Amino acid sequence: MIPWLEADTPFPDVSQALNAAQGAAGLLAAGADLSPERLLMAYRQGIFPWFSEGQPILWWSTDPRMVLHTREFKISLSLRKHLRKISNDSHWQIRFDSAFEQVMRACAEPRRDGGGTWISEEIIAGYCGLHRMGHAHSSEVWFNGELVAGAYGVAIGRMFYGESMFTRVSNASKVALAHLVFFLREQQVEMIDCQQETSHLASLGAHPVSRTEFIRHLQLATQMPVITGWHPLTNPDF
Repeated sequence: MIPWLEADTPFPDVSQALNAAQGAAGLLAAGADLSPERLLMAYRQGIFPWFSEGQPILWWSTDPRMVLHTREFKISLSLRKHLRKISNDSHWQIRFDSAFEQVMRACAEPRRDGGGTWISEEIIAGYCGLHRMGHAHSSEVWFNGELVAGAYGVAIGRMFYGESMFTRVSNASKVALAHLVFFLREQQVEMIDCQQETSHLASLGAHPVSRTEFIRHLQLATQMPVITGWHPLTNPDF
């Protein structure tokens, strides 16, 4: 059994999350709400919401945790060529935070692999609230004035929690991610939370760490000064 949270109920300690033998590894609690204040409370403790249509709000703290150290981000030769080509083509633009809700809604669209649909209207409202507070940000790829790819996540201090990406053009979501990673590296962000372990994230340099190590890092990183001036680097060294 997991605890049910009311609006004023604090989260249980992450050590109480279920394990694999209990059938839902990482599941910690259910209930409460998706207000920006509740979301900030969750992320500061290494907890994130993830649930499907028709379910109550479910809160997770996985162990191990998939993370990407910004210095270990892998750029393939083909992606490097693509990044350099785009940087010299005026038809392409990289922007941060110019269409945050639009990026979220694009991420919410059903995909061929079945992903995306967990981003409900309730999720969108909560994270747009975080965006207005300066705690949620998007990296966007535009082509001829049209949004073709993007990624978004949550920033607290010098900790960044990646949430989702989308693309309508081949490799463009990797372009959005690369610009985000290089900006965060410049801002002395060492770790990006990726939450779930996938082969795609592993190919980009992400790897699992223990929950203990993850919590130890975020406790320090979230106490650091907030990042200001969110904008892509002018000449990133791709």
